[in-house]
Amino acid sequence: MIFKHSLITALNGLKANKPRSALTILGIVIGVTAIILIMAIGAGAQNLILQQIRGLGSQTLIIQPGREPKGLSDFAAFLSDSLKEKDLLALQKKNNAPHLAEIMPEVVVYATISYQGEAKQATIIGASELLSRIADVYPDEGVFFSQDDIDSRASVVVIGSEIKKTLFGLSEALGQKVRIKGKDFRVVGVFGAKGQVSMFSLDEMAILPYTTAQEYLLGANYFNEIVARSTSEADVPLAVEEIRATLREAHNITDPDKDDFHIHTQTDIVQRVGVVTGVLTALLLSVAAISLVVGGIGIMNIMLVSVTERTREIGLRKALGATKKDILLQFLLEAVLLTALGGLAGVVVGATLSFLASLVLSRFVSSGWEFNFPFLAAVTGLLVSSLVGLIFGLYPARRAAEKTPIDALRYE
Repeated sequence: MIFKHSLITALNGLKANKPRSALTILGIVIGVTAIILIMAIGAGAQNLILQQIRGLGSQTLIIQPGREPKGLSDFAAFLSDSLKEKDLLALQKKNNAPHLAEIMPEVVVYATISYQGEAKQATIIGASELLSRIADVYPDEGVFFSQDDIDSRASVVVIGSEIKKTLFGLSEALGQKVRIKGKDFRVVGVFGAKGQVSMFSLDEMAILPYTTAQEYLLGANYFNEIVARSTSEADVPLAVEEIRATLREAHNITDPDKDDFHIHTQTDIVQRVGVVTGVLTALLLSVAAISLVVGGIGIMNIMLVSVTERTREIGLRKALGATKKDILLQFLLEAVLLTALGGLAGVVVGATLSFLASLVLSRFVSSGWEFNFPFLAAVTGLLVSSLVGLIFGLYPARRAAEKTPIDALRYE
């Protein structure tokens, strides 16, 4: 019996009991669907995060207080107030950091912003006008506050579109006074709908001078971080070294292992995000792979049942001249075809669900969420599902091939 005839016989065997064949491959379909869905959503999430990070520009550096964290659970690394006004002044001196073009401190406060009985929880960012240039966002109404406002600790604020909608509705917001932590702030600017900007939702953010935020909201003289821009992308490494040298001198640090600050470049952050999302995706894939193993065991059981039910057929084929190899090939092809069809169905279902998920996520999470079909995962799913059929179908196929013609024909 040549391979072509074995293939036709295997297909006829599968067609003989279509409902059972369909139920048999269900585990494979679920497994491959889960793999495609996880890979597609994971890729979409990673691309969205990287877009947000790259939106700050490749020349941007972020200086944060505390030593370099050793892991996500190393909270102690973030509990530091080591970045202060003297550090900002030292970094602003051109002879200390000639490769820094601009620099801006930031303070972050989570508070309620209210107006005439309406209130909304918001992220309050204390910054300078540099934030507008780095993130490339400008008020659609009004203006951003100026350096004079920073120097005078002016009680002015620029609000996001969602804050404006909640507090003012369709009414005019410019010139009105909102209340944050018991102090009034005059609205000088309103952002249009911007969505996510560098991991923050600008629509639910209020921005005011960092000096004002320090004095009236935070009640502290330190910064949560300092954002800087190098003179060019090529000068980023030089800028990093200049920042380290300047801050170590300001903090009287002689041992680099005792740094009470750490610096992130956009490249560093991109790499960290890639590692984290890669680990999470691998973890989820390992869980999804269990479905393939369970499906393979199910196929082996069904194939054993099929071998028992078709014992007389096996005996008749052997009596007519079929060899052990022919019988082995026939049943092995049935198992591989089952799992391959299951893998193909899983790819189709997974791609469909991934596309629908991307539409939902782009609507409710971020408009920047894109559909990413993982071609590598699809090919891998097909290959692995076929391999599962080969591995788990081998034992039932050998059982069928080992039957003798006389005993098989006598089987009732």
